Amino acid sequence: QVQLVESGGGLVQSGGSLRLSCEGSGRTFVNLAMGWFRQAPGKERQFVAAISWSGHNTYYADSVKGRFTISTISRDNAKATVYLQMNSLKAEDTAVYYCAADQWGAGTDDVGKYDYWGQGTQVTVSS
Repeated sequence: QVQLVESGGGLVQSGGSLRLSCEGSGRTFVNLAMGWFRQAPGKERQFVAAISWSGHNTYYADSVKGRFTISTISRDNAKATVYLQMNSLKAEDTAVYYCAADQWGAGTDDVGKYDYWGQGTQVTVSS
């Protein structure tokens, strides 16, 4: 079992930046591929970015490519944190952002492949 807790959301003006964090606990975390998704009111959950367990491979949705960066830091064998650095934020980036863990894959944009999810953190971008 893996527990994920997101933080770092908030209100920011258009063009601003935020860094989201997702801290994991429970089973060995370092072997998990991690992803970030977002969901705006009335819309489906949407892929944002993913990173392989090694950190060597990253994937981005076209809508955020060049503006967002995903990275990880491993703190010990049982705990790690995934970050999502969001720059040049736009009003359309407003959503609840979720991190997720994929225990079998290497990072994917498929929401159905993820096994564990955090509770989400709200990001609001004012225009």
